[in-house]
Amino acid sequence: MARLPTVSRRSANLLLDHIAENIVVGEALPTEHRLAALAAGSRSAVRSAIAHFFARGLISGRKGRLLLRKPAPGDYFDVADLQSGAERVRQALMELIYQGDWLPGAEFTEAELARAARVSTVSVREFLIGFSRYGLIRKKPQGGWRLSAFDRAFAMEVAEVRQMFELAAIERFAALAAGDPALAALGQLIVRHEQLAAGMAQRHQDFPALDRDFHTFLIGCLENRFAQDFYDIVSLVFHYHYQWDKASEKARNQHAVHEHLAILQALARRDTAAALAAMRAHLDSACSTLLQSINSRQLAFTNSANDNNDLTQMPPR
Repeated sequence: MARLPTVSRRSANLLLDHIAENIVVGEALPTEHRLAALAAGSRSAVRSAIAHFFARGLISGRKGRLLLRKPAPGDYFDVADLQSGAERVRQALMELIYQGDWLPGAEFTEAELARAARVSTVSVREFLIGFSRYGLIRKKPQGGWRLSAFDRAFAMEVAEVRQMFELAAIERFAALAAGDPALAALGQLIVRHEQLAAGMAQRHQDFPALDRDFHTFLIGCLENRFAQDFYDIVSLVFHYHYQWDKASEKARNQHAVHEHLAILQALARRDTAAALAAMRAHLDSACSTLLQSINSRQLAFTNSANDNNDLTQMPPR
């Protein structure tokens, strides 16, 4: 069988987890639409995963799809094999930013990022050139790259588009039929949020990863490739700028976790109005925090410039 694309391999692993936990031998797999929602992927990726299951002797056929046996470790794709070069670069860049290793204004080389992502500099260069169109990173004339900062107008544009996608995702999720596999995934996401909320004092730095999973889960319901691509930018923009205000990070993350839980619990109750209201409140809160971080950055730059001017204007001793 030909090598599956990265997205199909990832979808296959997610579906194998669902099969192992929720489907008994002799039962048919859900429809392609439900499988796509569960795996947060396209139907073509799901079809490739189904073909893989059939080739492994896991299901009876590509149409009937009766489960012949439970998944075994050999049915899964290796985790290290699930990311393309660009994905590894993106993940490495996000981790460096989230952990505070690279703050706004930091300069770096392609070789440094290549070592962090364990890819070639060619993969890094291709990713950076494509990603630079969003303005988060800029090529330096003398070589190397610099992390940039967004202004208020750009932040508002991102927030407006984010609201359109995420409110639509709430409505799409609310329309799912009872028993849809995505509802089981919703329950697991609620448990993860409750666990983080209970241990936030020690684990608040785990929030960015959970935040990404939360929003990616909802955006996946749209089955819209543009929405999924856009959220990579949303996640990086918001958490990147939060680095300017590390003092309130723990309280901010604690508040966001509870906002997430309000949305998830409303969806679990199938209360669409409450879920939409909770999502609007969460997005307003996130946008407000982002704008505060931008103001803090601008104030820091202004104070720094004033201090430098005072030093240059001091009379000689």
